[in-house]
Amino acid sequence: MWAYQKRLQYPINIKKKDLRMAKLLTTQYGGSNGELAAALRYLNQRYTMPDNKGKALLTDIGTEELAHIEMISTMVYQLMKDATMEEIKEAGLDPHYAEHNKALYPTNADGVPFTVTYFATTGDPLADISEDMAAEQKARAVYENLIDLTTDPDVIGPLLWLRQREVVHYNRFKELFEYYQKNLKKDSENTNSSNNIMDNISQGLTNINQFLNNFDKEM
Repeated sequence: MWAYQKRLQYPINIKKKDLRMAKLLTTQYGGSNGELAAALRYLNQRYTMPDNKGKALLTDIGTEELAHIEMISTMVYQLMKDATMEEIKEAGLDPHYAEHNKALYPTNADGVPFTVTYFATTGDPLADISEDMAAEQKARAVYENLIDLTTDPDVIGPLLWLRQREVVHYNRFKELFEYYQKNLKKDSENTNSSNNIMDNISQGLTNINQFLNNFDKEM
């Protein structure tokens, strides 16, 4: 269950229309390295984490990614607000307008619709968290690219904040990965050790039975 606070994580107040930037920003909504993919990735992967530590972290970060979707959506909306038809055509958004008018729709910057093939859930905690670390680094890189493509401080401010959150998330996933790498290895070694003990006991019982059978035959 989530507690919903009716405010953005970072204030957004874009004063200038920029439909070109709106088109580019959409990739962080519905692109392969965007916030929708991140939110669904983490909120799916959390169920097969081996303990509450992993479940809690993936739930926390997945929930924050939902808030980031809200931020990106707000930025795109404000950048397109009051756009004329001529401005829409000039920005190359007329195909989008034909299908969706000015409504938001999850695509990348090229207009390719979102797909769940952007993320994986393997059930292996180390494999999944490795993907999560890579996802955060790729999202950071995309935000840096987007920052390079604008000079509007009202756009740059939220993008810098979102970029920094990707860095924080990467570090939290890295800590969890190292924790599982250490502790899951111990669990595996303990299991193997227990299995070896049982194998030795079983082999010992087999040897005793063979000895007793041979002894009975000799008698």
